[in-house]
Amino acid sequence: MILHSKILGDSNKHILILHGFLGSGDNWISVARKLNPIGFTIHLIDQRNHGRSFHSEKFDYDLMCEDLFNYIKHHNINNIILIGHSMGGKTAMNFSLIHPKLVSKLIVLDTSPRGYPVLHQNIIDPLKEIDFSIFTTRKEIDIELGKSVIKQGLRNFIMKNIYRMNDGKLNFRFNLKSLSENIGKIGQKIESDAQFTREVIFIKGETSDYINESDKVMINNLFPNAKFYKIPNAGHWLHVDNPIDFLSVLLSLI
Repeated sequence: MILHSKILGDSNKHILILHGFLGSGDNWISVARKLNPIGFTIHLIDQRNHGRSFHSEKFDYDLMCEDLFNYIKHHNINNIILIGHSMGGKTAMNFSLIHPKLVSKLIVLDTSPRGYPVLHQNIIDPLKEIDFSIFTTRKEIDIELGKSVIKQGLRNFIMKNIYRMNDGKLNFRFNLKSLSENIGKIGQKIESDAQFTREVIFIKGETSDYINESDKVMINNLFPNAKFYKIPNAGHWLHVDNPIDFLSVLLSLI
């Protein structure tokens, strides 16, 4: 099965963007609209169990790299610029180490190769409590989630995944069951004997701790040509927290 995507443009130069956990390609549409006019075709990809892509009980980075490889071959593209945020950054790093000839430049947004503890259980648990036979409107769901997910911005992000099925009932687009069962794999450490020796750019949010100084040893072992940038006044969702500076830095590096 081929991953779902939204494609902007028809240039022979391709940028592929991979979203983070519980996200989708649609989260990056505003960024794509800035990149498209400067001469790129932008692929906003939904990774497995997210967005409009297929659902599967199986979920790990080897499979997500295989999904991406099949997508690239299906669209007959190569020499791509690969951008990944958080979970998407983990996929992008793994993919570049496995298929270095397919990637001309790697841009990793606010994650590193190190292992992370389970960080999203406090989001997953309230989502599992949503009963769509009881809550039939988006407002009701937002109110219910608000009891546990306090930050409105995070709830807005989650609410973008709610859609109405053909039978009229609401549901999540992401595969909550599989993601819940496999949540421990999201922060998995990248271990490889390979190196990706082409240009690699790591961009972090200033107030985020997903990339720290101690990570640079591991990063440089895997990506010896890595460069590092920081977005001021931004946390993990750096493209949302400070879109102006984020886009300025990104456009300067493409």
